Amino acid sequence: MQLKIALEWFLNPDHLPLIAGVVSGKYKVAGLEVEIIEPKEHYDGFDSLQKGEIDIHINEPLHLFEHYNDDLRSLGCFFETRGGVMIRKESIKKLQNGGPLKITTPAANPITNKIGFEILSRYAQKNGFELNSEDVTFVETDFYHIANMKKDPSFDGAWLCFYNFEGVEAEIEGFEHLFIDQFESPYPNFSALEMMSSQKVIEKKQEAIKKFIHNTAEMSRYLANNKEEAKEIYYAYTKESPSELMDKIIEDTLHRFLPHIQADGEKWYDLYKFLELLGIVTLDSAQYDKIWHT
Repeated sequence: MQLKIALEWFLNPDHLPLIAGVVSGKYKVAGLEVEIIEPKEHYDGFDSLQKGEIDIHINEPLHLFEHYNDDLRSLGCFFETRGGVMIRKESIKKLQNGGPLKITTPAANPITNKIGFEILSRYAQKNGFELNSEDVTFVETDFYHIANMKKDPSFDGAWLCFYNFEGVEAEIEGFEHLFIDQFESPYPNFSALEMMSSQKVIEKKQEAIKKFIHNTAEMSRYLANNKEEAKEIYYAYTKESPSELMDKIIEDTLHRFLPHIQADGEKWYDLYKFLELLGIVTLDSAQYDKIWHT
């Protein structure tokens, strides 16, 4: 049976279990024809899912709430990393003095800006100082955070950073920084990838989806113990030239895949309450519970 899987962004090592499932023939042995689709925009998969054009969408868990509809269902989380705001070393004192701060980000909009500021604000409160929202400016650029900060010294930091990418790159580049994640600022982590589908698709392709989840989890466990093969699979599939940076990103990413994939509303409840507090989402208990039950 065919399964169309829409990603959240461009293909990268976060998607290695899916890539490995295709390359190894694991899905095909299970009777699945899996097609991996890269979107043009971050939220394309939600629209495609509602239109019945795809079977599974992969995106961050916060979007389960932000893009809620009665048909949307979680299949489970398969990857979780550290994510947050990176502040260059030279701007740490500036941060502690209350700014002003200029932050590069691939997505500057009212929702992502509000979350980014909240992370900084909670870090400030934890460390005995204050930040005002008017003193933090988010500038939309792209995902090349460290390159952008090196090119433009006026950028004090970057938002929507992920440790298995920017943290690893900073180590290789010798870029000194403060990485403000959930361990530095008291907020629930949401830097993860959740598999999502619709009740309509699940009813139609339930057995195929179960096989897909089982084999993807199996690939996650396998890759964690076979890092050199993981690199070979990634480079062969993406046609990307091997590099020291990508090797290190892959190595760091492998231990972030979860060995078991299952819908878990308890895992993301604190995240939901965080988004509710910020006025980003509002669901009643029945709507929240519906997400996790097929």
